[in-house]
Amino acid sequence: MFNHLTNLAQTRSITGAIGFFLFHVILLVGLSTFLGHYLVTLGVIDGSVGSFFDGGSIHTMIGAGWTLVLSSMVLSGKKLTNDIMSVIIALIGVYLAYTVNVMLGMVVVAYLTTLGK
Repeated sequence: MFNHLTNLAQTRSITGAIGFFLFHVILLVGLSTFLGHYLVTLGVIDGSVGSFFDGGSIHTMIGAGWTLVLSSMVLSGKKLTNDIMSVIIALIGVYLAYTVNVMLGMVVVAYLTTLGK
């Protein structure tokens, strides 16, 4: 379940995709908290950031960017950038991460890891 989490080109089973999802969501929570705190501390962002699960705007922006980067790395690692349906699925994941919930966008990225090459 938790094998080869950083190998984005590997085709995963459903349990492998769940492990991928859990690992990268935990990594995203840490990254978003770290970036949000230091962006406020350095004065780049005014006000407070809130927590990751409150759905604050800075966490949503960081999460949507994370979803975009991770899904594009999965697509390029699997050499699926020529497959228009895979690209559309990745874009839907980024859209869902920005508008609905970052967790839902990460579910789409986890799904992309189950696709074959």
